[in-house]
Amino acid sequence: MTAPHRSRRAAFPLALIIRSAAAWAVALLLFFPLGWLFLTAFKTELQAIAVPPLLVFSPTLENFHEVQARSDYLLYAKNSVITSVLSTLLGLLLAAPAAYAMAFFRSKYTRDILMWMLSTKMMPAVGALVPIYVLAQKSHLLDTQLALIIVFALSNLPIMVWMLYSHFKDIPPDILEAARMDGTTLWQEVRLVLLPLGMGGLASTGLLCLVLSWNEAFWSLNLSAAKAGTLATLIASYSSPEGLFWAKLSAASLLAIAPIVVFGWFSQKQLVQGLTFGAVK
Repeated sequence: MTAPHRSRRAAFPLALIIRSAAAWAVALLLFFPLGWLFLTAFKTELQAIAVPPLLVFSPTLENFHEVQARSDYLLYAKNSVITSVLSTLLGLLLAAPAAYAMAFFRSKYTRDILMWMLSTKMMPAVGALVPIYVLAQKSHLLDTQLALIIVFALSNLPIMVWMLYSHFKDIPPDILEAARMDGTTLWQEVRLVLLPLGMGGLASTGLLCLVLSWNEAFWSLNLSAAKAGTLATLIASYSSPEGLFWAKLSAASLLAIAPIVVFGWFSQKQLVQGLTFGAVK
């Protein structure tokens, strides 16, 4: 065996070890906050602030009982489910026709419109807080689920249009033209041809925006309170002038993120497909 072949074989295990070590380091770095949150949720307040930190302790469920006794967790969870699901459905109803028109009836302004829509996501949300707050106040929508549904849907609308546009444009136009030649109406074309072919894009877009709506905290904290507050509002309520109660805050945070973490775990394939905007086949 020649020297170049021996050197390549010797270098391969080292490169593999380095890549594996780097992957594990990144994974541990990303998992550490969640793991530490999980441990803290089962500690007492004294154990949570102990120095050095306690890794071995007697777990307790006291924090979870106190969170439920102090705050109506089920009410906040219900608000999160309703606002996330309905805002996602509303966003899809608005984004799908727009993406369909841009993908199959392109004009010279299509690209400019898409770039303009995407550029709106670059504006800090606080820049639109005052006008949206005033509109909600004048419309008597403060601390209502309807206000959060509308705002969540509109804030995710540019992402939805871009994602659905990227999926729809990969559908061969000849299929739709053949359907039109067979005499299908617009509704039949959408229901019988476009929806079956674009269901993967619709599902991945909906799942991703559902997660974004569930995790939205800025608008929840500013437009809602105890009546229509989401789980983000519940977590913020554990920050008080007396300080942070780390154990109870961790328990409330764990209760808030557990449903969406489980949901994301089971739908990770569709979420990854949505994050790639249909570019990876």
